[in-house]
Amino acid sequence: MRRKKGVVWLLWLTAVLLLALVLRTVPLTAVLETLRGLTWWQIGILVVLNGVALVWLTGRWWLMLWGMGWRLPLAMAVGHRLAAFGVSYFTPGPHFGGEPVQVLLAEKVHGVPRHTAVSAVSLDKSLELLVNFAFLLFGVLVTWRAGLLRASMGEEAIGLAGGLLLFPMVYLAALWGGRRPLAGAFGLMQPMGKRWGWYGTAVNALTASEEQAHQLCRRSPRLFALALLFSAASWLVLLLEYGLMLTYLGAALSPVQIIVALTAMRLAYLLPLPGGLGALEASQVFALELLGADPAIGLSASLLIRGRDVALGLVGLWWGWRMMR
Repeated sequence: MRRKKGVVWLLWLTAVLLLALVLRTVPLTAVLETLRGLTWWQIGILVVLNGVALVWLTGRWWLMLWGMGWRLPLAMAVGHRLAAFGVSYFTPGPHFGGEPVQVLLAEKVHGVPRHTAVSAVSLDKSLELLVNFAFLLFGVLVTWRAGLLRASMGEEAIGLAGGLLLFPMVYLAALWGGRRPLAGAFGLMQPMGKRWGWYGTAVNALTASEEQAHQLCRRSPRLFALALLFSAASWLVLLLEYGLMLTYLGAALSPVQIIVALTAMRLAYLLPLPGGLGALEASQVFALELLGADPAIGLSASLLIRGRDVALGLVGLWWGWRMMR
């Protein structure tokens, strides 16, 4: 228990130190002046683009459920996805945490069998990680080719991004080939789990969910390809939104420089901090400064991103609370 508390305190201390470093680098008056330059129609365009990306991202999960015989109303699916995002965002590590909420809402609100809900969420999350880490590897390569990374640092970053990309690739390949990677891993520990009555039931449910995922992959490869297309489309929209945001704030960056700055943001989100607190702000300030732009633009962009994500997370938590009532 003490060790766990120590880790939590260390994470918050890291976030505070990063924020303090950012505030020492960029005066708040410059940030406020930069934000005042935004017009309402520019903010409206950014909101619309983010909404389009959210629908595309939700459409991937919606497609998985549809392929398994369950048609959820798209608007409600977006709400469930936001509920999962809210839990993930406000807990350490932005990539995981809200998936059980997504499964629970599909089961309780729409009557989706638990193993089917788990299967759809697992495929959705695997495709999300596949596309996210593929972009991360692409962004690191672009940054390295642009000469912004030392040779040794570039090799380490490429190795890290490539290693992360292997996890969803291997998992999806194993499912496609008829294997049950997660069920098999937990099954190996089943002798230790006999002390818990629920362990065997959980392994059986996981086996059923991975079997259903395998059947969907083999039976509907076009649907799987369409889900990947949804993921790629959402990333293109997010890249456009990010590039427009920097442009509206006054940064004159090339497409390559925009990719570099966005890659810095994605790397910041890998840190186990709630919503990348501190790391997001530091990544944008120092990335924009490295690219020859005003670091105040980087902090302004991070504040806009932070405000957007906090608002979406709070809406998601409200939606999940409302649905579970």
